[in-house]
Amino acid sequence: MKKTQISLLLRIIIAVIFLQTLYFKFTAHPDSVHIFQSLGVEPYGRIGLGIIELITSFLIFIPRTKIIGIFLSLGIISGAIFSHFLVIGTNVEGDGGKLFLLAIVVFLSAISLIILHKIEVISLINNVLRKKI
Repeated sequence: MKKTQISLLLRIIIAVIFLQTLYFKFTAHPDSVHIFQSLGVEPYGRIGLGIIELITSFLIFIPRTKIIGIFLSLGIISGAIFSHFLVIGTNVEGDGGKLFLLAIVVFLSAISLIILHKIEVISLINNVLRKKI
């Protein structure tokens, strides 16, 4: 499998997981509400994060914004993993850890993408540092 094919597959995995969870966030599914109530950010955190995940799912497929989307997905999912460890636990509402496992899959996919696109990542970082943003 080529680097471009692996990259596309990993980006699809991230987008599918993010987009699949939007239904639960935007319809105020009881499990989603429970998670965000536990974090003390219901409903604004749930809806806001859903919007950010939707935007991220598109950014990772646009060539000019792909790296930004990858870093956004890593940031989002890192927050989710910390939330699982520190507040909500790995077994949410009896799901057997499925939600936590999906977070780990997104995390590993994002890390793999950063490694696959290290030249683009370094270039983006250099551009940002040059502009001092």
